[in-house]
Parts: sequence; structure tokens; C-alpha cells
Amino acid sequence: MRKMNVNRAAKSRDFILSAPINGLNARDSIDAMDPLYAITMDNYIPLDSKIQLRPGYSKHANFSEIGDIYGLAAYRKPNNNRFIAISNGKAYNITSGATITELGSISGNVDCQNVQYKDRLFFVNGSDTPKVFYIDDNTQEHFGDWGFSSENLTASKIINAAVSKEFLWFVERGSLKAWYSAQAGYVSGTLNSFDLSQISKYGGELIAIADWTVDGGQGIDDLTVFVTSEGEIFVYSGSNPNSASSWELKGSYKMSKPIGYNCLMPYQGDIVIISEDGYIPLSRALSLGASGQSNYAFSDNIRGLVLDRTSKNKRKTGWQGIIYTKRGYGIFNVPVDNRFEQHVINVNTGAWCRFTGINSRCWCEYEGNLYFAAPNYVYKFDDSLSDDGLDITGHIEQAYNNLGTNALKRIPLLNPKTKCSNDYNLVIYTNMDYENQKVDYYTSISVESGTKWNIAKWDLAKWSCSKANIIRSQWIENSAIGYKASIVFKTKTKGRLIEWYNTGIRYEVGSGIL
Repeated sequence: MRKMNVNRAAKSRDFILSAPINGLNARDSIDAMDPLYAITMDNYIPLDSKIQLRPGYSKHANFSEIGDIYGLAAYRKPNNNRFIAISNGKAYNITSGATITELGSISGNVDCQNVQYKDRLFFVNGSDTPKVFYIDDNTQEHFGDWGFSSENLTASKIINAAVSKEFLWFVERGSLKAWYSAQAGYVSGTLNSFDLSQISKYGGELIAIADWTVDGGQGIDDLTVFVTSEGEIFVYSGSNPNSASSWELKGSYKMSKPIGYNCLMPYQGDIVIISEDGYIPLSRALSLGASGQSNYAFSDNIRGLVLDRTSKNKRKTGWQGIIYTKRGYGIFNVPVDNRFEQHVINVNTGAWCRFTGINSRCWCEYEGNLYFAAPNYVYKFDDSLSDDGLDITGHIEQAYNNLGTNALKRIPLLNPKTKCSNDYNLVIYTNMDYENQKVDYYTSISVESGTKWNIAKWDLAKWSCSKANIIRSQWIENSAIGYKASIVFKTKTKGRLIEWYNTGIRYEVGSGIL
């Protein structure tokens, strides 16, 4: 009797692929991208050893009957902190959230910048006379005109403010002039003019001023930095702009053009500039003289995404960078068409992701918590596991991977290792060979079952996690054939904190798999 030949070429193999902890990559081509990056990473944050669904938000203050919000500010004084919003030509105390109290008027429905020096919080918008808020020794609140003057200054042109070397500095809209308090430490009185047009090579207007503390190699240097609309940077050393012997121009530099009056963000002893070429640390820009190259940008890994947004939306308002110290996020608020998104970096690892579903005009940190203003409301971020009661939609597409062999393969099973304190619905499948299909959710939402999907190419798993600290492991059917695979991981949930660690992949390789 003739013995039958058995084709063993399709023997199954297992491969463990870490979740994409290197974060979002919008720089490298998809055929050369490291597997620990992601082509898409929306609303999931890359951490040291896992990926975690971002927190949600809840309502803090209702402005639906007042108007749009043009600024948020934190006033800090021991035992007398205040949280303030600017809306519809007025300033409001929103410290409690439930009770909104009018403080005074600041006309002009335009974005409002602020800076605090000592116990005075100054508001400027380039449209109205700057205002100041403070609480006196008798705990009485005061809100009124700023208390500065100069014969050659139209006060309503002041559009930005900063503190450097114990001097208050102000930016005059549409000019290269800065104004500063006549004496260090003063919070009212006469202002002196500092005109940069005499040394500027590129013209434009002054946009922002910053205090920058750097290690110059022989000790700490305190510098004052002036940024113009043309990307010209002036750096001064010294402590007194009124004295030629203690005020010196260290250099002028050229970089890509900054975006907006909130273009500067302090970051780990440096200053990051939001510019047309990305988010660029001042230290790199100035050490190079011209930083319009991607490998010098703080945002290099998401260069493609940032350049797309800056080229199309640089004239829109709402650009801002802020550090959320509690979580270790750096958040860049980005206007996109008629909405906003956020480019978010894990400041400990340098990995990026994107937040969607947060329509934030501006952000502010108050008493260690993060808030943002959106149409009709001020919201408290990281205060919920839902977006004000709505689902948080997470979407990750991991970089393509040959799973250890260049041979053709079939992938019948996936086993994502995740953790969640409650049941949740997960969609996971593979795109093969750069097909990068964008399959929308097929939803049937209910309180009990959440959101369900039912597409032939991929499957649904409802995890039953009885304990929050248990990593769930379950094989899920998949149907895909090709050479390289991209894991697509989607969730749409509320009230659940989801963490993704890695994915087990079972595949068959060799002849006869078709």
C-alpha cells in the first residue's frame, strides 16, 4: 500500500508583538517603519510598557447663556487662588464652576493672553486697555485697568505679556516694540519702550517674549528672548534693560515662522516654539542658527502630521502648548478646519499620539488640574472615563511587520493582552501588505452591551474582566493572507480604562496555505 505524502509546510507559528509604545510616526515611510511605532494612534497614550486609553472630561462651568470663551487664567495667591474665564467682553470667576461671578469688563471678542507677576494677574488682547486682577490683604477682589502708562503708547495695542528679570514686558500689536516697567518689581507706573526695529533684518512684528534660563557651560545664564512674526529671534543677557552695562545683545537668529501669540511653551528647562516647521526647542534653533530641518524639531516623529496642520491652519486661532504635570503630557492644541485636535507627547519617553473628540479653544492648568474651553462650557480634563458621558473612540494602526519571516503567511488568530476593570468591546484585525483599509464601525449602542461591530474581515471580543489587575488573554478569529501585517486595534467605550500590552499572532507559512 502506497504511503500518502503529508504537506507540513503550513505548520502554525506564534509571534508576540509588543504594543506600539514608540507612539505615532508620521515621518517614516510605512515600508521602513519600526514595528513599535503606529501609523495611527488616536486617543491612546504610549507609556513605558503599554498603551493606555486617554482620560475623558466633565463639565466645570456652563457658558451657554453667556457666550464664547476667549481665555482661561489661573490666579495664584496663598489661600486665595482663583480660576478666571474671559467671555463676551467680560471676566468671570469660575473657581467653583457651579457659580459664575462677573468680575469686570474687557471688551473685544478676541483671544486673550495673560501673565501673573507677584500678586497681579494681567490680561491683554490687543483690542482693549489691558486689565489687572488681584486680591488685596483684606481678601477683596479687584479687576480694572492695568495701571501702566506711557506718552507714546496706545494701551489697547498691547497684545502679549511676559516676565523676565523681574520686569514686566508687554508686546505692542503690529510693531517691533516691546514695553517694560520702568523699575524692576513694579506692577504699575511708567513704561519704557524697547524698539527692535533698529536691529531687525527681516521686519514683521513682535509676537512673544520669554525668560530663558540656560546652562552656558560656565554657569546658569538668565536670558530674555524676543520672537518676531518672521522667525527672527533676539537674545539678550543682563538684568536691567535700562543700563547699557548690564544689558547686552547675545545674538540674533533666524528660524521658521512662529504661529500665534501663544507660540511659546516652557519644557524641561527649555522653550518650545510652535512654528510652521514643527514644535522646535529654542536651544536647538539657536545653536544651529536655522532650524528648518526635520531632525532638529521636537516634533520630528510626527513631522508629516504637523506640517499638514501648519500649512493649512496657521492663520487660525487656538494654537497653544501646555505641560500637564500630573500625567507627564505635553499637549499642543491644533485648530483643524472647524474643530480642534491635540498632538500629545509623553515627556518621559518622547512618544507621540493624537487626541480627538476634544474641541478645545484654549487650555489652562489650575491647582494641578487641567481645564479647557469649548463652545458653551469649560471642561475639566482627566476627570472622567468618558467625554462628558459620551464614548471615547480609540483607534490604533500599528506599523507593518513581517513577523520574523519574509514568506507568504496566513493569520487565522490574534491574542491581544489587555487589562480593564470592566467588560468592554474590542475590534482587532490585520491589514496586510500596506492595504491600509479604513473600515468604519458598524454600531449598535446600548448601555449594557456597549458598541458592537460586525464586519466579515474582523471579529468582536467582549472581555470579561472580573479583576482590574488581571491581564486578559483570549484568541480571536482573524482572516488575512499576505507578507506583512499591521495590527488594527479599535475601541469605543465609556467608563472603562483600557490598557494594551502586546498581541499574540498565530500564523501559517509555506505552500498550500491558499
